[in-house]
Amino acid sequence: MRKTYHIWTEGCQMNIADSQRVAVELERLGYAHSERAEAADVIVLNTCVVRQQAEEKAVGRLSALKPLKAQRPDAVLALMGCMVGVKDAAPLRARFPYVDVFMPPSEPAPLVAFLKARGTDPGEDIARQETGERYAIQDGFRLPVTDASKVTAHIPIIYGCNHVCTFCIIPYRRGQERSRSISEIAREARALAAQGVKEVTLLGQIVDRYGCDVDDGPRLPDLLRVLNDVEGLERVRFLTSHPNYLNDDLLDAVAALPKVMPHIEVPVQAGDDAILKEMRRGYTVDEYRALVGKIRAALPGCSIATDIIVGFPGETEQQFMGTYDLLAELRLDVAHLAMYSPRPHTASARRMADDVPPDEKLRRLKALDALQENISSAINAGLVGQTLPVLVEDQHKGKWRGRTPTNKLVFFEDGAARRAGQIVPLTIISSGAWSMQGALAGSTPSVDERAAPRSMRELLTVSSF
Repeated sequence: MRKTYHIWTEGCQMNIADSQRVAVELERLGYAHSERAEAADVIVLNTCVVRQQAEEKAVGRLSALKPLKAQRPDAVLALMGCMVGVKDAAPLRARFPYVDVFMPPSEPAPLVAFLKARGTDPGEDIARQETGERYAIQDGFRLPVTDASKVTAHIPIIYGCNHVCTFCIIPYRRGQERSRSISEIAREARALAAQGVKEVTLLGQIVDRYGCDVDDGPRLPDLLRVLNDVEGLERVRFLTSHPNYLNDDLLDAVAALPKVMPHIEVPVQAGDDAILKEMRRGYTVDEYRALVGKIRAALPGCSIATDIIVGFPGETEQQFMGTYDLLAELRLDVAHLAMYSPRPHTASARRMADDVPPDEKLRRLKALDALQENISSAINAGLVGQTLPVLVEDQHKGKWRGRTPTNKLVFFEDGAARRAGQIVPLTIISSGAWSMQGALAGSTPSVDERAAPRSMRELLTVSSF
């Protein structure tokens, strides 16, 4: 009987990409995916600790598996991700002695080595026989069985972070910046395109710093130009940017390359200069405001997403209102909101008291959430009646769903048996804050963005103001 694996993933897109790589390695060893952890021979928990709540969730999940491990000692339990980090895992080994393998972020090798040393490798030949042609793809990364039908994928391009914001645990858990080579990334993109992937999102804690760890190395615009030429690939995105490194060269590349989508994710974190200084962000509110203006000038009709933390140590009501007013002024398309929580080893946890009460943090978060819902609703309402190119991803509750170049989610009804992977022109017929409803424009089944990239971008010139 074939052995199975189960992977539980919490956190960011980088963790999702890491879990895919673990799944691929296990499938190469002959393991099959299991929906249930209780039935799996190998159980992997890929963890996030960016917020206290995420860490508590991981600990709870891990503790819940302790009885299972006691009942089935031969089952392999592996802990991965930011909870493990890049340093010595000895404290975790002492705390969770029933865990077999501890894996740093983006490192499947410890688990693979453990399984081979233990003699539980069921044989790569079984995997090749049962999964067929997908194992024949030798030039780069392949998708795991569970994601074989997906038309979008993530590609990590730079690991770690050197910026060390005072609130952020990532540099302590994912280490220093390490860029992958353009050739390696391009091979992965070509392999994904050969498997039917139409859109890739390039990932980095600060994606704009790609190549900065290499003397005279390539930069993100250089990588985008290479990926723009990958046959079969239709769209390229990247995240997350940092205001200090989102420069003119990058904006020019986005504007010039038809496959690079006009969507920018650039966190502001706070709308007060004193708080930004305490966060060690390296820019002022006015500089962020100017950057948003520069983005909109370079990429008319683009969408902009941001991140905001409420309740940072010492944040007064007046300082919070600065954030509220900035969000109301800039009218960005998306705002990812979080309440501050102190994380081990960070400067804010060591030096600053977490003095904003939890109920006040929640009040501030809800105020921003309500504001952003109104902004997003108004922006999306301005698209009603327009025809936009939508990359269809999959079906959900009887409707097809996909995304516009500006990363807006659109649902539509169509009796076609197959739409996933096609780029179709949809006329927006209604909208809400978080998604829109569309209808096929005319009878054209699909549109090739590359054939008329400029005319399609002209459809996106509705201002977000």
